[in-house]
Amino acid sequence: MNWYEACAIAFSLVAGNALAADSIPASLTGAKGDPSRGRAIVANRQVGLCLLCHTGPLPEERFQGDLAPDLSGVGARLSEGQIRARIIDPGRFNADTIMPAYYKTEGLARVAAAFRGKTILSAEQIEDVVAYLAGLN
Repeated sequence: MNWYEACAIAFSLVAGNALAADSIPASLTGAKGDPSRGRAIVANRQVGLCLLCHTGPLPEERFQGDLAPDLSGVGARLSEGQIRARIIDPGRFNADTIMPAYYKTEGLARVAAAFRGKTILSAEQIEDVVAYLAGLN
């Protein structure tokens, strides 16, 4: 667990949210994300890279992936906290996943020196993606 995850857990407990085994209920920033920015991150093939493996309700985006679950309806299947936890550290739920940990800096393998100690997405970007995905009912 990195410092950011520890802070999210602490914030969750202070805010009175129970930390479920499969969820990080509290926002990493203390605020809701922007779904339109989240959609842009999901669609961007140089930032989120989500569509490399996932398919989603983005008809204008060609060549979507089929290696991972369809993102359509994910907001009906998972809570915001469950979505957040899966973006932060998907390996926590599936040890064989090829999805990167977007907000984890420790316990990773084969990380280039220039990227060590850095997250793929910022806390704000994580919350934006969570807001977008949670709205896909």
